[in-house]
Amino acid sequence: MFRPLSIFIGSRYTRAKRRNHFISFISLTSMIGLSLGVLAMIMVLSVMNGFQREMSNRILGMVPHAMVAGDGQPLDDWQSVAERVRTHPEVLGAAPITPLEGMLSFKGSMQPIEINGIDPQAEADVSILGSKMVAGRLDDLKPGDSGVIIGLMTARRFGLKLGDKLTLIVPELSDTPGGITPRMQRLNVVGVFKVGAELDGSLAMIHRVDAAQILRWQPHQVAGVRVRLADLYRAPEVAAELVTMLGDGYRGEDWSLTQGSLFSAMKMEKTMIGLLLLLIVAVAAFNIIATLIMVVADKRADIAILRTLGATPRQIMRIFMVQGSIIGLTGTLIGTVLGVLGALNVSALVGWLEKISGQHIFSSDVYFINTLPSELRLEDVLLVTLAALILSFLATLYPAWRAAQTQPAEALRYE
Repeated sequence: MFRPLSIFIGSRYTRAKRRNHFISFISLTSMIGLSLGVLAMIMVLSVMNGFQREMSNRILGMVPHAMVAGDGQPLDDWQSVAERVRTHPEVLGAAPITPLEGMLSFKGSMQPIEINGIDPQAEADVSILGSKMVAGRLDDLKPGDSGVIIGLMTARRFGLKLGDKLTLIVPELSDTPGGITPRMQRLNVVGVFKVGAELDGSLAMIHRVDAAQILRWQPHQVAGVRVRLADLYRAPEVAAELVTMLGDGYRGEDWSLTQGSLFSAMKMEKTMIGLLLLLIVAVAAFNIIATLIMVVADKRADIAILRTLGATPRQIMRIFMVQGSIIGLTGTLIGTVLGVLGALNVSALVGWLEKISGQHIFSSDVYFINTLPSELRLEDVLLVTLAALILSFLATLYPAWRAAQTQPAEALRYE
């Protein structure tokens, strides 16, 4: 695209002489602006990837990736269903679950709660609950003991500790005029978990046998089988495949029905912030336009001499496109390198700032996390780099075209 002569002259124009230090300074500021824009985009996108990863690990590590339930009836033989489900190549684990919704009551205070009836021995195959216990153990859930494991936010809201009693109120359909009557069950706090998400205040666990008792089912019956998947984002397709594999009498659910809006909002937020940060790169590209226009005005005599010696307008245009491209390429590469290094070390940088200032930037008492997560993705780096290079190249077209339109006689009249 660029001939050797155009590259040589264009690269010479990027170096300052005694009388055009100001133009070189403007070129430097354009390069720095482009570098800062690329640096900011890579680091911010990496931090947002880190937040999304943390939320995925915490929330989707607790809620079912997908669930196969009986179509209007509880499952009598969940073990056989779990065995058949495990044969699917994308299923990593399966366990029984009986979800309930109700209200927790303690000393006159109440809050809505989602209760999952689980099997403590099988739960490790499908969730991270066992590793998130801050008090008690998952194995403390015993059938028939009415034990409950609650989240840390629920425990703090009610002031609960291990051994405290609270009441679960579950609505039950009846033949009364109102159609619904409350069913109450006394529960004993045997454990507290913390995952660092809203689930700490909205989710609790009981044994599946106790859940069956509340629903007036047989002790061996459960609502369905929850599965852990290798690819979270294929949950709707895998759930449909599992239902097809099991045949009639089953229905499938997946996490996108309950948590999909949260992750859709996070994805939209990342996209919008990326577009806003792209404006920084666009401003730096406009600086390249201003720089090249000033260079063209300063080099009018040189352009006229080259035209007199036989240079074509296209060759003149290439010269200034080379100069602008060098600025854009250098700024983009510097910004990319610094952005990658910053994204890989942002957590350590925040820790250093906290140590120097003596203040916790992300306090666990205020935020769900106490560090700044970061996940560098190759596709983000390539996208940002490519966008910066394209904008930088486009910024060279108009000034280079202006240079190509310079008339030799007009330019040399006052030289």
